[in-house]
Amino acid sequence: MHKPQKSAPPQAISLLLFEGFSNLCLANAVEPLRAANMLSGQILYRWDYCSLAGDAITSSSGLPVQTARLSEQAAGDYLFVMPSYHHLAHATPATARALRAAARRFKVLVGLDTGSWLLAKAGLLDGHRATSHWDILGDLAEAFPDVSVVEDRFVIDRARASCGGATTTLELMLHLIESRHSAALALEVAALFMYGERDPKSEPLFRLPPDRIVRAAAALMRRHVETPLPIPGLASKLGTSQRTLETHVQKLMGLTPAALYRKIRLSEARRQIEQTRLSIGEISQRCGYENAAAMTRAFRQQYGVPPTALRKRIDSPSK
Repeated sequence: MHKPQKSAPPQAISLLLFEGFSNLCLANAVEPLRAANMLSGQILYRWDYCSLAGDAITSSSGLPVQTARLSEQAAGDYLFVMPSYHHLAHATPATARALRAAARRFKVLVGLDTGSWLLAKAGLLDGHRATSHWDILGDLAEAFPDVSVVEDRFVIDRARASCGGATTTLELMLHLIESRHSAALALEVAALFMYGERDPKSEPLFRLPPDRIVRAAAALMRRHVETPLPIPGLASKLGTSQRTLETHVQKLMGLTPAALYRKIRLSEARRQIEQTRLSIGEISQRCGYENAAAMTRAFRQQYGVPPTALRKRIDSPSK
């Protein structure tokens, strides 16, 4: 189980939405936070939605989200700025004033997708490195010469961060989870969404950096939880050698591939104990264990309590 410092409170995140925002971008920002909470068994992150006026904001595909007024939001750790489409229409003097005021209350401002444009328009990226959706990178650099615009999937520069679109939002969130907690938790979150799974025929593994190889391995492990693959077979499916896989996993995670596989299977077991009414015996089978006793031993070693105790704690929460 991932155990961040007990004294550290949950990080507070506000997502500033504008009319016509992207559902995909929003999901890729929020779902990793939810997954990190679920997988860790702790409230590591809290989030809410806000807008300039504090009313219902409708996404580009028609999904309404009720929001609070930005000016009434309490101080927080992150403010994610998400205009997505129509960023030029949203780059008004009122938006700039609201963002400058928010910069005094939030520790870090993040431009998602085209959000960098609004931050730059407010003068909040001057002297910082930043990126944005690649369709507007050239325009961003030309319009705001005091911003160091770079072609990158995401950029973090002091109290400012930015990324280029919906997919890169997921990558940024995984990086933030890893930075605050652990590479293991970030990898479990990525594996939960099968992020990193790939076809070895379309992209030779030897061309990939080690972190992507490990993500691909974790995604494949996640897909084969009920019937675990032997490590040599897993490496073969990835198009690499067992030794190469072991080297990369050990270097990045401090674990053997078998230990990483076990963590992923036990994490799934914990999820099923917490969120389903399946018996411990059935969960053990679904997570690749021969019987409940074998899973109980591994579960107790990983989490400090047997599965039955965790189920009882959930069924009878302390008042």
